[in-house]
Amino acid sequence: MDVRSFQLADYQPVTELLETVLSEECYEQTMEAFARQLSWDSELVLVAAVDDEIAGIMIGTIDNGRGYYYRIAVHPKYQRQGIGKQLIASLRQRFTQRNVTKIMVTADEHNEPILSLYESLGYVAADFFRSFQKLSIVAG
Repeated sequence: MDVRSFQLADYQPVTELLETVLSEECYEQTMEAFARQLSWDSELVLVAAVDDEIAGIMIGTIDNGRGYYYRIAVHPKYQRQGIGKQLIASLRQRFTQRNVTKIMVTADEHNEPILSLYESLGYVAADFFRSFQKLSIVAG
């Protein structure tokens, strides 16, 4: 498995992956945030490739000096193989390189089912970002 920055050639397989994994409402929100993040800082959009196939994606952002894990999606045939954990670790490393003051997990209604993944990596309730004020990649 190779975790790397998103490349333009990844667009089609990534959108197909997101359509497969996310609900319609979550997909729409994620695609808007995805486009904004690509225009601002594509280095915080990571993909995991297995044998040249996109197996997972993670979208992160930095907002007011804090790093946020915004959305993670792993194709069903690759779930429970450590890909999500590797994406999280790789994005954490990028946040650390950029000296963010704190790393937060966006805990919206779409991420609730996978918060246990973050907990298994040592994140606690105080690291979960639940707010009525939206991140800039969501709010525009």
